[in-house]
Amino acid sequence: MPITPDNDNSPEEPLVFVIIGKAYENDGDDEGIEIHVMLRAPDDDTAVREALNALAEEGFFQADLDQIGTLTDIPDEEPHASAYQGALEGEVSIIRFG
Repeated sequence: MPITPDNDNSPEEPLVFVIIGKAYENDGDDEGIEIHVMLRAPDDDTAVREALNALAEEGFFQADLDQIGTLTDIPDEEPHASAYQGALEGEVSIIRFG
């Protein structure tokens, strides 16, 4: 039987993260687009790295990530409820505002 230390703070399953920030589609874009990125990851460093990779794949030139947190419950409203479900299934969801 494996021994787990009492002070092991790592979760048993990956967490669902929400990352809030702005993304820019080109170098001269001063305004940027408000975004929320939802994804499942084992820790916040991995979540940030995967979010930045997904934004780059969607054609964003740069991103300023302001806040990161974990979700413990399914959000009530769309598009966050669908994005949460997608994150549970391994997808990285990018929600754009404006």
